[in-house]
Amino acid sequence: MKTKQLLSAGLILIMTVSGSGIPAGAQDDTGNYRTISGTVRDAKTKKAVEYVNVSALGTNVGTITNEDGEFSLKISRDLDVKEILLSSIGYYNAKITVNGNSLEGRTFLITPESYLLSEIQVFSWRNPRDLIRAALEKVGDNYVPNANSLTGFYRETIQKRRRYINISEAVIEIYKGPYTQSVDMDRVKILKGRKLISPKASDTLSVKLQGGPNMTVYMDIVKNPYFLLDAEILQYYTYKMGETTAIDDRLQYAVHFEPQMILPYPLYSGTFYIDRETLSFTRAEFRIDMSDRQKVTDAILIEKPRGLRFTPEEVSYVVTYRIQGGKTYLNYIRNEIKFKCDWKRKLFATNYAVCGETVITDREERNVARIPAREAFTMRQSLSREVALYQDENFWGMYNIIEPSESLESAVNKLKKQHRKSQ
Repeated sequence: MKTKQLLSAGLILIMTVSGSGIPAGAQDDTGNYRTISGTVRDAKTKKAVEYVNVSALGTNVGTITNEDGEFSLKISRDLDVKEILLSSIGYYNAKITVNGNSLEGRTFLITPESYLLSEIQVFSWRNPRDLIRAALEKVGDNYVPNANSLTGFYRETIQKRRRYINISEAVIEIYKGPYTQSVDMDRVKILKGRKLISPKASDTLSVKLQGGPNMTVYMDIVKNPYFLLDAEILQYYTYKMGETTAIDDRLQYAVHFEPQMILPYPLYSGTFYIDRETLSFTRAEFRIDMSDRQKVTDAILIEKPRGLRFTPEEVSYVVTYRIQGGKTYLNYIRNEIKFKCDWKRKLFATNYAVCGETVITDREERNVARIPAREAFTMRQSLSREVALYQDENFWGMYNIIEPSESLESAVNKLKKQHRKSQ
């Protein structure tokens, strides 16, 4: 069944650890671009705000803040960008004037906002299932009617307890066909890549899970409705209206959903955010129902060594879209899988966390060509295993990335020291 097959498009990872290192890599700063960087903080609490959208106004160029609220945005000097826009769920948009200059290491403040759902709005959509159906009917109007070529940055990390043992990154090209066509036409291509993994023999663990850089294809829940939004699937859930909020200074309906059936495979619980004006899906936060862990294991685990016990603890997702020029585009995807592994003869299990995230950093709608099948990255491949094929000394050059968090930078330094000691 399609629902079962596409249920857990999260991360394809072969967690077989062996020695390899991320080179320092020149940034190829030829003066062809300028950099805007800093930390985004809540104007009231002064706390860092994670996953804030950062975009160059008047262009398709953008990125997102990391867990520490930090970002770095590279803008080609050929683009006449005078402002950047900061936007995040529950905050007013903030515009920053750049006037052709680089701004680095600055602190940027965004102000929280709050909206309450009025009685009139509740009455208009007394049945939230009807709201979702209405939003689905408008997909053809709200989302891009033509093919797009997207540039994205993908990162996947593996943590053993609190220690990183695998960091893989890639710049990817995505062919995204019209939203009126099947998701089967979409493809992903790796442009550049690098990895750093632990040289410790004790960190070796062969576990293959679903997903990888192809998250941008199979976790696009609007274009791939078999994930959550197929007409048949709606009957599997109960829906409840939540408090309205704002994204990009636009009011959003919030629809919470929970499973109401027991099926041979696990369902989800979470929240859809739907733009009040256009009825386009702008954000989805959801997690797999863990009431039957064997079902979850069957859904996300492809293979493991004999004698290894695999226990899933949590599987969660975030998918966001961005409205620009009257159309809605894929913006960001994050997937995290937490699980335990232990061998049958051992007393204690070890905690692992696998996280993959993709941010769309640029988009082109002119002269778009489909990625040839021979160049496409498939669901059977593992970035960590094959990343050496895409190694580039001028990594990352002008490409935008998600800035590494402080903990990730610390992990990179530790792993590099381990590699030097092991040589």
